[in-house]
Amino acid sequence: MKRILKLVAALGLATLFLIVLVGCNATKVADLGHGRLRPGSRPCGAFNLAVFSWVGAEANAAVISYVAEEILGCSVKQKHLAEQVSWQGLSTGQVDAIVENWGHDDLKKQYIDTMGAAQSAGSTGIKGRIGWYVPPAMVERYPDITDWHSLNKYADLFKTSESGDKGQLLDGDPSYVTNDAALIANLGLNYKVVQGGSESALISSIRRAQQQRTPLLAYFFSPQWLFNEIPMVKVNLPPYTPGCDADPAKIACDYPVYDLDKIVSNTFAKSGSPAYTLVKQFHWTEQDQNSVARMIVDGMSDYQAAKKFVDAHPQQVAAWLAGTGAEHPKEGQQ
Repeated sequence: MKRILKLVAALGLATLFLIVLVGCNATKVADLGHGRLRPGSRPCGAFNLAVFSWVGAEANAAVISYVAEEILGCSVKQKHLAEQVSWQGLSTGQVDAIVENWGHDDLKKQYIDTMGAAQSAGSTGIKGRIGWYVPPAMVERYPDITDWHSLNKYADLFKTSESGDKGQLLDGDPSYVTNDAALIANLGLNYKVVQGGSESALISSIRRAQQQRTPLLAYFFSPQWLFNEIPMVKVNLPPYTPGCDADPAKIACDYPVYDLDKIVSNTFAKSGSPAYTLVKQFHWTEQDQNSVARMIVDGMSDYQAAKKFVDAHPQQVAAWLAGTGAEHPKEGQQ
């Protein structure tokens, strides 16, 4: 009988210890927890976010996804799509938000003005710039190469097996915003556009050209973390003026400065989801984006890079979350 009583007592203590242990662990999970919405707040639910093929756009999506999942409790599904395809998703329900749009006035007219399927959710706070660039080593040797009038004089320098008897203008992904073929034709330049492929392929070509001091004329863009490593020099094309790019076939001017904005589906905007409020209020700087992008390039996962940024910028994140019902911890309470 005594043995039975001892066994019951031991089991009771073990059960109590297990309850305490589970309770402690439950507290830890809740502290980290997926979602910190106040009671009575509207649940987030599913959130479909378009992600594009350059690391700056990936940085935007990484931070928004992290905040949406870890603080708002959303179920985020990232859709890796080309820009044009993502707009189609806005009208079919496959995409809720695009968080780095580069102009696309034609798509805005189609999906916002004509179809009424989407709307702007405001600026990201970043200005986007596209242009033709050469490595600084080339400017040292040929100071006038940054004037487009001089490009034909140097066309032979840029010849490659892909460009034949013309100078090569190295472009990026075919889906990127580009007027380059029209610019070459309309400015009478002895060059040919050669598709380099991805953003990483462009960066590899730029690094190699700078290190080996070999000629390179390339389509490139900012914000872009690489400018902190290699200060690429922009070629001065004929200045942009409003309307000079109205007819894509006749473009003979530089690219405009783009206000990189966010586009959301009308259904998402009317849903009441706290994720929509997050997207609408998301606003940061070029330096912010480049810092997260560089962490990703240097090997951090999107999640780790986003967490590091969010942990270091509690006030900024709190501004994004205003009105969502979320309780974001103060600095040092992560």
